[in-house]
Amino acid sequence: MSDVDVLIRRLDPEVPLPTYAHPGDAGADLVTTVDAKLGPGERAVLPTGIAIALPDGYAAFVHPRSGLAAKYGVSLVNAPGTVDAGYRGEIKVIVVNHDPREPVVFRRGDRIAQLVIQKVERARFHEVAELPGSARADGGFGSTGGYRAAGADNEQGREET
Repeated sequence: MSDVDVLIRRLDPEVPLPTYAHPGDAGADLVTTVDAKLGPGERAVLPTGIAIALPDGYAAFVHPRSGLAAKYGVSLVNAPGTVDAGYRGEIKVIVVNHDPREPVVFRRGDRIAQLVIQKVERARFHEVAELPGSARADGGFGSTGGYRAAGADNEQGREET
């Protein structure tokens, strides 16, 4: 893992800088600067109080926190959110409460997402009449299997019990 220098501006003087919880972590924790309560199915845009300047050839990706997902059903609507190298505004996180019954409450300073900085390539797109073949071809959207609905017939043709 190599280090990259990222310039950061605190828009809220009391907000902590993003930090890595453990050595080797890919994501640095982002916190919210506001209190918010989301009912079941609701979403909100939460500010983080920071803006960054990434070097050309890099992007930052805002990922959900697995603990929030497992404990409270919280995720990000556009996971991962993309912060382009040229963006200089405040990083904001679009959270959603997927829990069908319980609200979730965020307090100022709560960790709400992770910021992952990655080197990215720019593509040169070349239009062609036909694409070269591959073993997968146009198979997608579950074409390799791996999921069976509850009550579906098993491989021997019997219903699972």
